[in-house]
Amino acid sequence: MADKKLYDDIPGTVVFDSDQAAKGYHLNQFCITLRLQHNRDAFKADPEGYIDQFPMTAEQREAALNQQWNRLLELGGNIYYTSKLAAFHGINFQELAGLMTGMGSEDYRAMMVAGGRSIEGNRYKSEWQENNKALQENNKELQDKDK
Repeated sequence: MADKKLYDDIPGTVVFDSDQAAKGYHLNQFCITLRLQHNRDAFKADPEGYIDQFPMTAEQREAALNQQWNRLLELGGNIYYTSKLAAFHGINFQELAGLMTGMGSEDYRAMMVAGGRSIEGNRYKSEWQENNKALQENNKELQDKDK
């Protein structure tokens, strides 16, 4: 297993480094082939047969076949290569980002036009944990009031 890195604590982010590149090599090789029409045709005709040409892990294979976009990045996918798979499915990059953030395409676009996601509360995973804990406590208080 790779050593823990300082950037492992960034919430909602998978940094594509040399470890990720090694882990996702065959996954990314599969995705990049979809830039060519004859490969897209072959994948469309027999998705499982086509993907079996690439010696990726069972998890990578499943994530690719089931369009699990965030999982693909966790498993070593490079966003620029995995976007080729998204394009195969008719999903443009803005739509893909909207799916991956859970915001939807229009809300994602509006956020980016407004300057992107605030750094406040998004520096460390612990901030997300603290925010989730505060939300859970607030929800419990509201539920107790309703009783």
